[in-house]
Amino acid sequence: MIQFISHYTDRYSYLDGIRLVLDGGIRWVQLRMKEASADDFRRIGKEVRKLCDNYGATFIIDDHVELVRELGADGVHLGKNDMPIAEARRILGDDAIIGGTANTFQDVEMHYRASADYIGCGPFRFTTTKKGLSPILGLEGYQNIIRQVREAGISIPIIAIGGITSDDIPTLMQTGIAGIALSGGILHAENPEEEIKRLLRYDE
Repeated sequence: MIQFISHYTDRYSYLDGIRLVLDGGIRWVQLRMKEASADDFRRIGKEVRKLCDNYGATFIIDDHVELVRELGADGVHLGKNDMPIAEARRILGDDAIIGGTANTFQDVEMHYRASADYIGCGPFRFTTTKKGLSPILGLEGYQNIIRQVREAGISIPIIAIGGITSDDIPTLMQTGIAGIALSGGILHAENPEEEIKRLLRYDE
């Protein structure tokens, strides 16, 4: 599974970046606009919902539980400082997709018990697209977390995130993760269209 997390660059607006990855074949989009006002988030979110409908893609919004229904999003991704997953589940019900951010096995276990549907686990390496980074995991970090998850009998998709490029994916997937989330790795690539093609080869 390849997930795209929106990011604003000098080259691409939020909508341009999302349109680019949908055109390229990625079918999971998370709208993340950390510095945006609620009005801007709403305005762009409505357009993203239309785009995702046109491409048959899953539409997740970052943080804003209160906008999931209003925007018709499929679910929400919650970071460490956002609303607790159990509370979001109570508000949104069983049908919503809820993801949580993790950096340790304890984080994964906590989100699993709170009814998360997937885990965004990272960072793999340093990334400039997120402020306040947790400790870098690297390959060994994912191997350790996946081993502990299996030993605990926990079954939940774990998505690697944080500074990942297409060259990293073969070895990352060997750790047992379920997918990859990318942002700058696509938008800052010399040829984003070609980078998406390379990524999707691992998503078959």
